[in-house]
Amino acid sequence: MNARWFKYLPGVIRTRLDGRHGLQAVLGNSGWMFFDKILRMGIGLLVGIWVVRYLGPTQLGLLSYAGAFAGLFGALATLGLDSIVIRELVKSPERQNELLGTAFVLKLVAGVITLLLVVLAISVVRHGESLTIWIVALSAATFLFLPVNVIDMYFQAKVQSKFTVCAAVFAFLVVTLAKIAMILTGAPLIFFAWAVLAEAILTAGFLLAIYGMNLQQVRAWRYKGQVAQELLGQSWPLILSGLSIMLYMRLDQIMIGQILGDKEVGLFAAAVRISEMWYFIPMALASSVFPTIIASKKISNAVYYERLQKFFTIMVWIAIGMAVTVTMFNNMIIRLLYGVAYAESATVLSIHIWAGVFVALGVASGSWFIVEHLQKLAFYRTLFGGLVNICLNLFLIPKYGIEGAAVATVISQACATLFFDFYNPRTRPIFWMKLKALVRPFSSFGEKQRP
Repeated sequence: MNARWFKYLPGVIRTRLDGRHGLQAVLGNSGWMFFDKILRMGIGLLVGIWVVRYLGPTQLGLLSYAGAFAGLFGALATLGLDSIVIRELVKSPERQNELLGTAFVLKLVAGVITLLLVVLAISVVRHGESLTIWIVALSAATFLFLPVNVIDMYFQAKVQSKFTVCAAVFAFLVVTLAKIAMILTGAPLIFFAWAVLAEAILTAGFLLAIYGMNLQQVRAWRYKGQVAQELLGQSWPLILSGLSIMLYMRLDQIMIGQILGDKEVGLFAAAVRISEMWYFIPMALASSVFPTIIASKKISNAVYYERLQKFFTIMVWIAIGMAVTVTMFNNMIIRLLYGVAYAESATVLSIHIWAGVFVALGVASGSWFIVEHLQKLAFYRTLFGGLVNICLNLFLIPKYGIEGAAVATVISQACATLFFDFYNPRTRPIFWMKLKALVRPFSSFGEKQRP
């Protein structure tokens, strides 16, 4: 039976998709995730611009610094479990309650420990700055509600992300209305930090409600020590990998704050917000295609690598198209959205947007590393990228300011998601596939791929 939305498509497309229920599920799932992000880009962009203008570079810088600082520890709170739990749910749906229950307990314990670590760390780094400590603590408090996201893993494994999208959208809309009220009443900066925590709380609450509406019971979840050992045994490289990713995704803002000041963090963060705004596209596609990639490996290696090559090509050229467009209109985009106060962000935007090309490759190949059980190598490549980013930032920020930080991001992303794969025989095939996606895009749709 075809999906409900199938009948609304043009006849030519219906003919191509008729009976291909797996592809319909992927398209429908991606559609819901795109709806979530497009809604956030629409309403969120308008309100977000209002917030950026209201706060100004200095206060925005402090809020962004707090989010970046807490984000450095985010991988500890998630434990790198998401992709592994989804994979296991796809392979063994009968283990649902023990997988979800075990992952929930592990994430809850990790969330509490991570929150304490963040508060301790910021108290040392920004000793005596009570407002900064409070804002960072509120950002980190969201980790306490991440365990409920195991429900999202359940729906992702079933390619039914529409349910988690509904939960996220409801929470987003409520908090967005609250932000508008805060701007109109002249609320202080700390209120916007509380809004971040409120969205996490509301999302968790809505997820629990939707899970129950789907006739699933949280009470049926069971923690099992053996399952915990199994999951952590596979996820620890992803934990370290996540830490490395955050190093070269957010450490630049922390280093800018420590070296240049909060205003410069605000100018840099304003550009990064636009640059990273479209990252939902590769992430949404990867989340939807991940179960299909796993399934295609069971068919044959030829089909598996053929689909993977096409996925790489689509992802990278979406990114290139976006980068070219933003580079051409960088000044107009910054002035139109943020105003003259953020004019210095334009150059940063035109540089930083090109990191998206390598982010797309990294997200796409991340599925391959999971399917091939190469989590350790995934960690090594992201660690390599993180170390490159730190070294470049130490040299480029003092000399070239926030533009230097943007250059460091692009180079480190390229090193991690492309060039690193060339040096290991097990990942070299994926390097050539990525390179082919970059330099010979059209041939990717006409040849069978080999591992």
